[in-house]
Amino acid sequence: MKFTIGFDREDTKLLHKYWDEILETQKWTEGRFTALFEDKWSVHNELPSVAFSSWAGAAMAALDYFNIRGKTVLCPSNTFMATPLSVIKAGGNVEFADCNRNDLCLSFEDFKKRVEKYKPAAAWVVHIGGHIAFEIEKIACFCKQKGIILLEDCAHAHGAEWNNKKPGQWGEAGIYSFYATKTISTGEGGMLVSNNKGLIEYARQYRNYGKFDYKVEGLNYRMNEFTAAIGCVQTARLKEIAEWKNMYAKKYLDSKFANRVIFPQGMISGYYKYIIFEPFEKSTGKVYDQPCHQIMDKDCDLPNTEWVAKNHWCLPLYYKGEEL
Repeated sequence: MKFTIGFDREDTKLLHKYWDEILETQKWTEGRFTALFEDKWSVHNELPSVAFSSWAGAAMAALDYFNIRGKTVLCPSNTFMATPLSVIKAGGNVEFADCNRNDLCLSFEDFKKRVEKYKPAAAWVVHIGGHIAFEIEKIACFCKQKGIILLEDCAHAHGAEWNNKKPGQWGEAGIYSFYATKTISTGEGGMLVSNNKGLIEYARQYRNYGKFDYKVEGLNYRMNEFTAAIGCVQTARLKEIAEWKNMYAKKYLDSKFANRVIFPQGMISGYYKYIIFEPFEKSTGKVYDQPCHQIMDKDCDLPNTEWVAKNHWCLPLYYKGEEL
């Protein structure tokens, strides 16, 4: 099965119509399609949304808003390096926590121990592979009790939900990525979602250098109109793509691969990855094969993270792709 971007060819005509409108108006940035993409994502995710040119820009805006400079932020080691690097670039100190073997996401038991040890101001929880972290409710409740700012890395989580609750609805903010490999993509791009009105307004200024009063010391993380137009089309298609992937997994894969990530009752995965715990010849590789604490030469005892890096594989599962 060859890699396939989750874009339906039926949407080409509409996308070209949007692009023609952008060319006609000659407004290539800060126009109606960025606002429309944000509106569509807000309806889908049920939270106010701010579009960025990248996941990193949205993450930096959130970390800057919560002023983590000089403070400790806990982060699962089983994630992409973008997650801890966002903390470092925002002036924070990163410490790592272990994951669970069954969902590859942040371990609540280990998290509690690390909180006691490091006294973090904030924490990242990362939804790995398209599903929601199995212990998100416990983690979110614990963070509220301890006054810890909880941020959700939703880079993989498009189309996921748990008992009708969407990624980004547990923490202070959720950060999505629309990189080319994601369940839906704009090539590059990100989205910040939050119920925090102050953060939403701050994020809008941050992505635009803080113009025009410059009270917010932001940078250029604007999304251009052509990219936003793709986002409008893709958001409308997301439900169908997620349903197709779930159908394919249930019909063709689940019966063959019992030793896989098995979701709790009421959880729906967006299936960014179909993760199994046995070698497979046609595997597309690992979600992550090297933990962040090892990349950064951090001396950490994270046995589950190191086990996961060696003992999981991903099956090809692409929207309307060839059968495995």
